[in-house]
Amino acid sequence: MAFFSRKVRVMIFSESLKKNRDFQYVYRNGKSYANKYLIMYCMENHQEKNRLGISVSKKVGNSVVRHHITRLIRESYRLHENIFNSGLDIVVIAKRSAAEISYREIESAMLHLGKLHGIAEIKNL
Repeated sequence: MAFFSRKVRVMIFSESLKKNRDFQYVYRNGKSYANKYLIMYCMENHQEKNRLGISVSKKVGNSVVRHHITRLIRESYRLHENIFNSGLDIVVIAKRSAAEISYREIESAMLHLGKLHGIAEIKNL
């Protein structure tokens, strides 16, 4: 029997937001900005690491579509987490229009929102 090694790449500087009360706290107390595809709530968490929460409603699509969008958002954050400030709770909500877009558009939308919040140090991309 052959064993396949699977490299698991994790976010180095970040954790995930998992509890509903954490999401609700960020919604109530955080600041939000939106663009065509995503909404981003952000607030300080007084820790060393960022915590990322992703929300994709059933209105966006079926489970395959929702998980695909979730993976795209998480990957675009993971690849650029070194440019984000630390000590933040970040909640990203996908809009319906995010169902048909590519990774590059999700990445661009994430970086745009990070720049609007002033939490991403974006040089020339």
